[in-house]
Amino acid sequence: MFELRGKLSQTQSIVLGIAGVVLIVLLWWALAELFSRQIPVVDSFNTELPSALTSDSLTNAGFRDSILRADSLKLANATEFKKIYPMVPLPLDVVNSYPALVQKDALFANALRSIWLNLQGYFWAIFLCLPFGLLIGLVPLFRGLFSKPVDALRYLPLTALIGVFIIWFGIYDEMKVAFLAFGIIVFLLPTVIQRVDEVEDVYLATVFTLGASKWQTVKTVYLPAVLSRLVEDIRVLTAVSWTYIIVAEYINKDGGGLGALIYIKRRLQQVPDMFAIILVIVLIGFFQDMIFVYLSRRLFPHRFYKTTINGNLEVRYGIFVLFGLFAFAAFMAMFMPSFEGMGIIALIGMLASMVFIAYG
Repeated sequence: MFELRGKLSQTQSIVLGIAGVVLIVLLWWALAELFSRQIPVVDSFNTELPSALTSDSLTNAGFRDSILRADSLKLANATEFKKIYPMVPLPLDVVNSYPALVQKDALFANALRSIWLNLQGYFWAIFLCLPFGLLIGLVPLFRGLFSKPVDALRYLPLTALIGVFIIWFGIYDEMKVAFLAFGIIVFLLPTVIQRVDEVEDVYLATVFTLGASKWQTVKTVYLPAVLSRLVEDIRVLTAVSWTYIIVAEYINKDGGGLGALIYIKRRLQQVPDMFAIILVIVLIGFFQDMIFVYLSRRLFPHRFYKTTINGNLEVRYGIFVLFGLFAFAAFMAMFMPSFEGMGIIALIGMLASMVFIAYG
């Protein structure tokens, strides 16, 4: 287990994985206890001054001293204390906060809303990056014109640009989707160009020998090679996308979403609820990662298997139906948000695609 780049057995992986989770929970519990505080069980006790009285002006000095003196007397006369966790909550408190989040704060609805915004941002980023990335990577004219500006996009302070997106798109979903898509584009577009450069010459020589045209070369060599590797890059960008969607949902909190819910809980100083929502985001990201792994294995099996997989063609048909349905939904959400027949169409398409995938 201590060899460089050594391999673990399946049993070792399971045992060590469980041990790692237990170790993290124990460390979490230790940090919660480390930052805990004891406060007296009395009425109107607060060790933090109001923000208006924290200045050093002589006008507020008397009020500030009176508040501190009153709290000091209550602290001195207290006979009972209780422990609070103002910074890091106990793991059990986080778990116990889920029923209220589900029943009172519509946790599932907010999670679905954030996932939908996240997927829309991904769609528009891929929809724009793939053709433009191939164009810049394949055509020397466009590479000379745009390669340097595209590389410079990575250094944009994206969170500072959210004010610009509010001016351009308003404060509703269009702004959030556009901001998220742009946040992915600045990383994904240079990656597409890099993947074009990494296509092996042996494949290009093969299609050249077979007499393929430029379009056939792009369709049969460049596009499959770029897409097969781009799935892994999109997996890495999952964490980045969730960071930006949470930031975007801080704007216009009435629209809902996990980011808006975290903001509300922060204002109410409900720290266990905040940690519970963060764990939900981590769980969603974990499942997204598993989905990308599945898609990569089914859409590009040549990277993982040496033989043909039975039923893989039907699975690919089902995945393509899902992709087409999602693309249609993303276009409708952007350009025809009041379209009422989307629910039935989406349900029929999902059922058809699931039948294909299950059959495969």
